Amino acid sequence: MALRRADRAARPKARQAQPGKPPPRGVAKGGAVTTRLPDKMSGKASSAKAAVGDKPVFVYIASLPQPQRDIAERIDRLAADTLPGLERSVKWGMAYYGTGDGWCFSCGAFASHVKLMFVNGVTLDPVPPVTPVAMGKSTRGVELASLADVDEAQVAAWMKQITAVPGAGKRSPRKA
Repeated sequence: MALRRADRAARPKARQAQPGKPPPRGVAKGGAVTTRLPDKMSGKASSAKAAVGDKPVFVYIASLPQPQRDIAERIDRLAADTLPGLERSVKWGMAYYGTGDGWCFSCGAFASHVKLMFVNGVTLDPVPPVTPVAMGKSTRGVELASLADVDEAQVAAWMKQITAVPGAGKRSPRKA
């Protein structure tokens, strides 16, 4: 069945790059249409609001898409099992963990992976391989794309080591 003129007019026109002009938003060079990722999967840290306590971290983790949620849940469970007196917080769109005078490590989900970053990670043995951008010169960590990437024995060892080193930032006392 042929399309009538009214049907053609009602259809939205595909956005195309024009020769000599920059491509319109959503159109890549060569005319390919790009797809916008959901905000949760933009490649940036989450827009979760800063809050201290277990509940905000659990809400943050529950909001993550798969497989990032499973990875973050595994890291959180490993931290709880490994570190007595664990305290949690959401800061800068990521879950932060500590046991002493400051925050020791963070776990944040990005488009293709979860970053587990250790404040003062250069003091760890072995030093984690990833040096993140804009998280401080001494921060080191790992990028985890799947549950298979989580080396629980190594991560637990790093967690124990890093909580023995002064963390970053003073935490206000917990409200009862």
